[in-house]
Amino acid sequence: MFALDPRLQQDTVTIGDFPLCRLLLMNDSHYPWFVLVPRREQVSELFQLDTADQQMLWQETVALAETLKDCFSGDKMNVANLGNIVSQLHMHVIVRHCEDPAWPGPVWGRHPAQPYADEQLAQVRARLRTALASDFRFAEGAL
Repeated sequence: MFALDPRLQQDTVTIGDFPLCRLLLMNDSHYPWFVLVPRREQVSELFQLDTADQQMLWQETVALAETLKDCFSGDKMNVANLGNIVSQLHMHVIVRHCEDPAWPGPVWGRHPAQPYADEQLAQVRARLRTALASDFRFAEGAL
């Protein structure tokens, strides 16, 4: 059974599910920073997914990046799979703006996270609600 890594659970807000991946929002209002986690048991590396899931992960990642770039008017999209701290396979999809606090460097460890206020979360969800494909299911309780 799929279980989200406790560190991801602690640092994110659940937005909902694509056919393969759970979509999370890093709880850091400095950046529109999203995380896709394939809902598969004990997978830490891309090559551990079967071919169909690899293709689906890439399709969901690319579609999300394109949607977020438009939705949040990004100057650059950062897409990364690291896993040095959280070994559970996950893809970071981060909307970058030339004026964001870490630009042009990486977002990791640059500034302490600034959690979203409830109103800010509602705004993010509202933007996503109008932009995400019909195969996306918002988590229960999501605005």
